[in-house]
Amino acid sequence: MDPLPQLHDVAIHPDRPLLIVDVDEVLGLFFQGFGRFLSTRGYELRVERFALFQNIYAPGATEHLDVESGRVLFNDFFRFACDEMELAPGAGQALASLSRDATVIALTNAPDHAREPRQRWMDKHALNYPLLLNAGLKGAAVAALAERTSAPAVFVDDLLINLESVAEAAPEVLRFQMNADPRLFALAPSAPDRHPAFDSWPALSRAIAEALGIGAP
Repeated sequence: MDPLPQLHDVAIHPDRPLLIVDVDEVLGLFFQGFGRFLSTRGYELRVERFALFQNIYAPGATEHLDVESGRVLFNDFFRFACDEMELAPGAGQALASLSRDATVIALTNAPDHAREPRQRWMDKHALNYPLLLNAGLKGAAVAALAERTSAPAVFVDDLLINLESVAEAAPEVLRFQMNADPRLFALAPSAPDRHPAFDSWPALSRAIAEALGIGAP
């Protein structure tokens, strides 16, 4: 999913700070929600490594489920259950405070059939911010959004590969890594010298406010 055709629908004030945030493991607890969904299908999600499909097992199995079967379950989660994912602690309050002085946009990697369920999830948690669906690296999308404001911009994601992509495509954008699930925070590849890492929204929101030059939440 290329988000660039969607950009003309997003209002960005040319003088207002910009905050671009991922959804899974940033705003929402994806691994926990996906794990609950897998249990309804007779599988379990073990957090043994920073991976997705390689953590799906049949109960008692020593080998993870094959990737293609895992991808089917992943797509079904986004089709039937992604709107049941829990909000990351403190995320809603932090964005509500930050959005008083900054434009907030959610940029998520999700299949196209997840658009309506993901929007329902945003609405359910009063996350009244534009939602853009992306596929692959996020550097191009973030660069296209950030160039529309002269004010500072911040990007938050759980994946190092996306943070590095933004660093290359839009080096002026400040970057933070967030993994709201502490199990994943301990396993996630990171480069804190380039992208400071957080597992708590209260601490992250203070860092974002400082980076954007706005009042601390």
